[in-house]
Amino acid sequence: MSAEREGDPWGTVLVLLTILAIANWWFAPFERDDPDAEFSSAEREPMVRKSRGWTPAPRAQITPGIQTITEGAGQCTTNFVFTDARDNVYLGQAAHCAEVAEGTNDCRTRTRPLGTRVVFTTGATSFDLGDPIAEGRLAYSSWRTMRERGVKKGALCSYNDFALVRVPRSARDLVNPSIPFWGGPTGLTRTGLSAGEHVYGFGRSSLREEGSTYSRQAAVAFSDRDTSRGWSHTISSRSPGLPGDSGSAYVDEQGNAVGTLSTLSFGVLFVWNGLGDLPRELAYARKHSGIKGLRLEVGTVPFREARAYAWSSGKRDASS
Repeated sequence: MSAEREGDPWGTVLVLLTILAIANWWFAPFERDDPDAEFSSAEREPMVRKSRGWTPAPRAQITPGIQTITEGAGQCTTNFVFTDARDNVYLGQAAHCAEVAEGTNDCRTRTRPLGTRVVFTTGATSFDLGDPIAEGRLAYSSWRTMRERGVKKGALCSYNDFALVRVPRSARDLVNPSIPFWGGPTGLTRTGLSAGEHVYGFGRSSLREEGSTYSRQAAVAFSDRDTSRGWSHTISSRSPGLPGDSGSAYVDEQGNAVGTLSTLSFGVLFVWNGLGDLPRELAYARKHSGIKGLRLEVGTVPFREARAYAWSSGKRDASS
C-alpha cells in the first residue's frame, strides 16, 4: 500500500519553469534598450582584431584623423578603422555628421539615409571639398538605428553618437588603422575613463590650417555626469575639439581606444568636450547594425607613450 504525498516537488518546478518561459516570450518584444545590458552582452565576444596586410602608415591616405564630407551635411573627422566578417573596411565618424537639421534629441533628429555618399578628403575648408581621396557610403548610424527602434530618451539618446562609413574595395590599399602622431590604438579599454586620466586625440577641423599642431589634442578627463551611465566622458584641453573635429578618435594613456568626440561646451573658465564611450557605442552597433563580426582594428604603429607624456606635462615642442 502506498502513501499519498502532500505535493510533488518536481511537478512544482515544471509548473514554475513553464510560467517563466511564457512570461519571457510575452515580455520580450517590450524590452527597453538598456545601455548596460548592451555592453555586457557584447563583452562575450572579442571586439578587437589585429589584421595584417595594411598599407604602411607613411603611405596610407585613409586613416583615423582625416576629414570627411557627408553629402548634404558638414565636415567631420574620422575616428577608428573597423572590419567585419565579410572583410569590409569601415571608418568611424559621429552620427550627427549626417544630421538633416540640428536637433536636441538624438533619437528623434532626422539623419541622412544609409548609402549616403561620404567623401574622404584632405585640405577641405568651409568653401570647398579640398582634395578628395575616395568616396565611401554611410553604412550605420546610431541615431537612425535608435529612432527606428523607438528609443525615446535616456543616456542612450543623449550620448550614443556613432556612425560607420564603408570604404570602397577600390580604396582598400589606401587604408591604415594607426592614429596620426600618437600611434595606436593598442586595443579597446575595458575600464572606461576616470577623473585625472589623460587622453589623446587627433582632429582635422577645417577651422584650423592644414598641419596645425593644434590638431594634436592632449586632454584630461573630469568626473562624468551621473546621467551619462558610462556613455559619455567629459574632457578639457588647451587645444579643445572644434566643430569639424566631431567624431575624432581618442585613446587613453596606454593607447587603448576609449572614445569619439561628440560635443563642445563652453563654461566660465573652461571649454569642455564630451566623448562618446567607444566600447558601448561599438557594442550597440554590433548588436543592431546587422554588420556581422564588426570589430575595432589595432594600429600598426605603436602608441608613443613618451610623446604622450611630454604633451600632457607641457614639455612638448612642435616636433616631439
